[in-house]
Amino acid sequence: MASTTVTPTRMELTKQKKKLATAVKGHKLLKDKRDELMRQFLDLVRENMELRIKVEAGITSANTNFVIAKAGMDGATLNTALMSPKQEVHLSVSNKNVMSVDIPVFDITTKTADANDIYSYGFAFTSSDLDAAVKSLADILPDMLELAEKEKACQLMASEIEKTRRRVNALEHVIIPEAQVNIKYIKMKLDENERSSQIRLMKVKDMMLEEAHNFAEKDAARAAEKVAKEREMYGA
Repeated sequence: MASTTVTPTRMELTKQKKKLATAVKGHKLLKDKRDELMRQFLDLVRENMELRIKVEAGITSANTNFVIAKAGMDGATLNTALMSPKQEVHLSVSNKNVMSVDIPVFDITTKTADANDIYSYGFAFTSSDLDAAVKSLADILPDMLELAEKEKACQLMASEIEKTRRRVNALEHVIIPEAQVNIKYIKMKLDENERSSQIRLMKVKDMMLEEAHNFAEKDAARAAEKVAKEREMYGA
C-alpha cells in the first residue's frame, strides 16, 4: 500500500525512482558484503576450532607437568622458584580492517631474545618436570594470544554479519517494495489526472462548438427574418 504522505507529482515520482535505484544498488552491495563476511567468518571459525584444540592440549600438558613437578618437589621450593619471573612479555594491539570490521591484531615482544630466560630459577634444586611445564606454557603462549585474537574477530564479524543481514532484509522487504508501490501509485494518479484533464478539455471543446453552432443558427434566423420583413415591406 502506498504511503499516505506521498504527493502524486512528477517531482515526487523522480524522487521515488532515485530512491529505488539507490536502494537496489545498496541492497546488492550489502548482500555481496554479507556473503563475503560469511565466507571469511566460516574460515575463521574453522581456524579458531583447530587452534582451540591445540591450545587446550598444550594447557593440559602444562598442567600435567606442573602436577608432576609439584608431586616431586617441596612446596616451598616450588613457590620460591616461580616467585620472581625473569622474562617479561609486552603485548601491543593494533587493528586491521576486514570488510569494514576493525579486527584486533596482537603482537608480543619479550624483554630479551634468549629462549632460556623463561626459567626464573636455577636448575640445581628443581626437577626436569618443572622445566617441561614452564617450557610448555611458554610455547603455548603465542597460540593462546592468537586464539584470543581469532575469537574476538569471530565475535566482531558475527555482530557485523547480523547488522548487515538486518539492513539487507530492511531494503529487500520494506524500502524497495515501498518505493515500488509509491511509484506505481504516483503513475496511476498522474495517468488518472491526465485522463481527467483530457475529458475536461473535450467537454470544453464540445461546449464551445455547441455555443458557436447555436450562435450561427440564431444569426441565420435573424437574417432570414429580416429578409422576410423587407420582402413584406417592399411587397406592400
